Parts: sequence; C-alpha cells; structure tokens
Amino acid sequence: AWRVLQLGGSELDAIERGCGQCEIDQCDGSVGYGGSPDESGETTLDAMIMDGNTMEVGAVADLRHVKNAIGVARKVIEYTKHTLLVGESATLFAVRMGFPYEDLTTQKSLSLFSKWLNQSCQPNYWKNVVPDSSKSCGPYKRPEKVTCTEEQTISQRSVHNHDTIGMVVIGESGTVASGTSTNGAIHKIPGRVGDSPIAGAGSYADSTAGGAAATGDGDVMMRFLPSYQAVEYMRMGTDPTLACQKVISRIQKYTPKFFGAVICANTTGSYGAACNKIPGFTQFHFMVSSPLLSQPTEQVVDCI
Repeated sequence: AWRVLQLGGSELDAIERGCGQCEIDQCDGSVGYGGSPDESGETTLDAMIMDGNTMEVGAVADLRHVKNAIGVARKVIEYTKHTLLVGESATLFAVRMGFPYEDLTTQKSLSLFSKWLNQSCQPNYWKNVVPDSSKSCGPYKRPEKVTCTEEQTISQRSVHNHDTIGMVVIGESGTVASGTSTNGAIHKIPGRVGDSPIAGAGSYADSTAGGAAATGDGDVMMRFLPSYQAVEYMRMGTDPTLACQKVISRIQKYTPKFFGAVICANTTGSYGAACNKIPGFTQFHFMVSSPLLSQPTEQVVDCI
C-alpha cells in the first residue's frame, strides 16, 4: 500500500493493493480464500473500501467463488450506485466486472472443516436449539419451548478464529481512505455477515477527521459502529489512541469478554490503537508506514 502511494497512486489504490495482497497471501488464514470454512465447509469473503472525500463506500459480503474481494468492493463504487452487494448476486456482479470464477476451497480449509465435524461441530454459533448445539452437530431447529441460556463466552473460542486486514491510508494532502477484507468467523452459520463490510463498523474514513478500522468479534463489535465512533471522537479533537480506547471501553460495558481491537489515524498523520484484554490476548500488534519511518514498522499496544 505504501509503495502504491509513493509511486503516485491514489489512497483508494493503496487500500485496494494492500488489502488485496493479504488476500493473495491468505494472511493469518483469516483473510482471502482457503480459510475459515463455514458450517457447510465453504469459504466466503467480506470486504469494504471507503473514500473519505466523497464518503462513497463499496462493499461485498458472503462473496463466493471470487478471490479478490476488496477489488470487487472497489468496483461497487466505480460501476454502481449501490453500497453493498451480497451472496451469489455479488459473485455474478464480480464475474461481469471481469473477475475470474474460482474455487475458494483448499486442502487446508477442507481439513479444518473435517476436523471440526469430528469434534461434534464444536465450537459453533448456535444457541437455544435442539439438538443441544454444545454437544452435537445439527441440523438444529427451534425447540417447542425456549429456555434462554447464557451466551458462550469468547474465551471458549480461540481468539485466532477470526481476524481481518483493516487499513487506513492518509494521503499527502490529508485525504483519508479505509478498507477491510476477511473470510469471517470460522465455522460461521452460512449467510452470516460480520462487521468487516459494514461502513462504520469494519472501517470508516472521513477526510475532515480521520479513519479507523476494527478487527475481532464482528458479531459483537458491529453493534457499536466502533470505527464511525472513533472517527467522531477524533473530529472532536480527541487523540487517536484515546479515541480507540474510548470505543473499546464502550463495548466492554456490555460484553467484557469480547475479542477486539481498533486502529485510528487522524488527518495530521497521528495514529493509535486499542484492544480489549482477555486471556490469550493482552497486546495488539499493528503495522505503520509513514514518511518519518524508513520502513514499515510494527507497533504494539497493551490491551485495556
């Protein structure tokens, strides 16, 4: 992404190339094809890109059979008056835009899926169903009589079962763009869409204030629009680090055990990040490139 900017590319070009590289590299197994199979063993992708000058957003969710999700999201801005396309119809759009139709399944995703099936489909995202989703595979259905149980805590699921490439780019003139790409939560219920492709949740960009991007438990985080909220804090003059911390603290009040982190950058190039401290996740690592640094540098923050 940084190289694209240095060569005179736009902020959106940088986002598309940076996130797109992660899709090719299958970063962390949680971005791009061949990772995080859903309950039926299929890998589906979510992505969004936002232009902080025009406030235009392009996004895709539950995208199948097309590897370059962030590229398709960019085409939603360029060739439609829409913001978000989903499922098979998003795939059809992508193919019309010239993206190849490919299989997103790999030996790795098949083995993750079969291992999960052999573990009685544990963990999964069902609750209050029969048969008991904590002990067996479905198909599940609604019981005759509903008895609500306490929601499973995140610590019972691996903090590595979902992650996102989230990126904020601040151009030379202070122009802001942001983007995300992910293959979502592993073993998700088919059709599930997380925070990544939702504007204001997965990421947000406003060239009059700054940009933010989030990663973690999208089902919880999207309810709070953390990226939008962080940008609004920065608009009011809040330092990026504090803006990120305030957003995390707000979610903590409702779900103290959530897995999540937010990165924030304002139009002057100041940046920061924050994360929620849970067992196995006490620090958050993120990368920064800037004119002040000779090369991309890893930064670390302690979770709060």
